[in-house]
Parts: sequence; C-alpha cells; structure tokens
Amino acid sequence: MKKAVLVINGVGGVGKDTLCGLAAKHFRVKNVSSVTPIKEIASMCGWDGAKDQKGRKFLSDLKLLCVEYNDYPTVWLTGQYRDFLAGDDEIMFVHIREPEEIGKFVRATGGVAKTLLIRGGDRFPEENRHYGNVSDDGVENYRYDYYFMNDGTIEEAERNFTKLLSVILNDAKI
Repeated sequence: MKKAVLVINGVGGVGKDTLCGLAAKHFRVKNVSSVTPIKEIASMCGWDGAKDQKGRKFLSDLKLLCVEYNDYPTVWLTGQYRDFLAGDDEIMFVHIREPEEIGKFVRATGGVAKTLLIRGGDRFPEENRHYGNVSDDGVENYRYDYYFMNDGTIEEAERNFTKLLSVILNDAKI
C-alpha cells in the first residue's frame, strides 16, 4: 500500500481543515497538528480555545518556547509519524506553520514528507493575512513541493484536491 505524508500549510481560513475532511471521504487519513500538544498545555494555562489574534499569538509564543526548550512539537510529530507508518492510513496530513519547523519535520522523516501550501485566491484578500505572530505570518516563507488554490466551489475543491492527492500518492516513496 502506498502512503504519503504531507505537511499542509496556509494562512487561517483558506480551508485546510475542510480539504482534509474532503480527502477523508476518498482516502484513509490521519490528520495531526504540531500545535495539538501546545493547545493542551495552553488549556492548562487558561486558554479558552479562541482563535483570535491574542489566542493565536499565545499559542505561537508557547510553541516557540517548547521548541527552544526540548523541541517537543517535532518529537511529538515524529511519534505520530511512526504510528502512521505502522497503521493502515494512506495519507498523513501534518499541520505546521513555521518554515523552520516544517524543514525539521521533513528531515526527521528522511525526506519522505512532502509539503503543500493551500492558498485561498481572491476570496481571501491580502489585507486579512496578517495575524501578528511569527507562526501565522510566515507561512509563505517556504518553498513547498505542491501548491493548491482553493478558490472554487466545495465540489470543485473536492474533485481537484482528490486528483492532486492521487498524484502525490502515486509518487510516494513509502
């Protein structure tokens, strides 16, 4: 069975989670985020789950502290990757915002993981793309393996994204 690992990225609101959900209708999908363990820590500190600018900055800053202290996000993701390899899922989506962290995870997989940037086109104007934290504001600062323009209907997105994933799976090395 072919397996693909895709680091998926894009600014907030471009439809990453929607696309992952659409993919799950056609493929066996594991969907993880480098910020998942950070959210658990943030909740213990009183974060209420809000994805406003203040909440996003808190998560970004907390993640950077964890990276600096013991590289916890990459360690956690590497464990998720090992579980994926041992399981029967076909595609693993890994949500990572920061270019340095993307590169670190790709290296941790021996280059198996490929990268995918989702863009929203005209329905997501440039002026709405600034969040005031290094994690969200740096998503374009990486050279991705694949790009997907999510600017059509949900039906078009499902059809086009599924086609792209089929190509990626066909080219996968695992």
